Amino acid sequence: MTESAPATVLQTIAVRKTYQMGEVNVEALRGVDLQVKEGDFVAILGPSGCGKSTLLNLIGALDVPTSGQIFIDGVDVSTLSENGRAEARAKIGFVFQFFNLIHRFDAIGNVELGMSIAGVPRRERVQRATEMLKLVGLEDRVHHRPSELSGGQQQRVAIARALANRPRYLLMDEPTGNMDSKNAKDILDLIKRINSESKMTMIMVTHDQSLTEHVTRTIRMLDGRIVSEEARA
Repeated sequence: MTESAPATVLQTIAVRKTYQMGEVNVEALRGVDLQVKEGDFVAILGPSGCGKSTLLNLIGALDVPTSGQIFIDGVDVSTLSENGRAEARAKIGFVFQFFNLIHRFDAIGNVELGMSIAGVPRRERVQRATEMLKLVGLEDRVHHRPSELSGGQQQRVAIARALANRPRYLLMDEPTGNMDSKNAKDILDLIKRINSESKMTMIMVTHDQSLTEHVTRTIRMLDGRIVSEEARA
C-alpha cells in the first residue's frame, strides 16, 4: 500500500504587499504563489529587501496582504479579524534573529512566558519548559539568565520558547544571523533534527546560501517575486 502525498498546509495565492512611504508606494511583494506541504523544511533565500521577511510575516498572520489570499490549514487568514488572526497564530512558533529574551528572567522563565500568556497552568508550564530546554541541550542552563548565556545558547532558549506551546508550524527569520559559523551550524543541525523527528512544518528566511544544505526545499526571491524553487533529493 503506497503512502499518500503530504497535504498542502500553507498556501499563498497572488499575494501582494504595498507600503506607503510618504508619497511613494513601495511594492514589497508582487504576486507571490507558494505552497508548503506538511513536514516541509523550506528556506526562503534572497538578499535584503527582496520581500522574504514580509512574506514570512504574512504567512505568520502578523500582517495582512494588500491583495491575494493566505491559507493556513485551509482557512484564508487574510480575511480574518485581528482576534481570528491571533487564533491562527496559536498554531505557529516564531524564532527571530534577535533572540527577544527577557533579561530579568532565567532560561526557564523565558520559555514559560508564552505558555503563561496562553493560560497553561503553572505546573504544566514548568514541566513543559524543562522538557523543551532538555530538547535543545540546555538542561544544565535552566536557571541562567540571558546575560550568562552565549549567543547560541540564547537562540536555543528562543527555540525552546517557540516550541513550548506545541505549534504545528515553526517560522524563523534569520535564526543564525547573529552567530559565528560553528554556532550557526549547531543551531541548524538542531532545527533539522526537530523537523526530522517531529515532522513539524518549518519555514526559514535567510540570506545565507550555506543554510540551504539543511532544508528540504529552497525558494529564491528577488524584487518581491519568487524566481526559482529547488527541492533536495
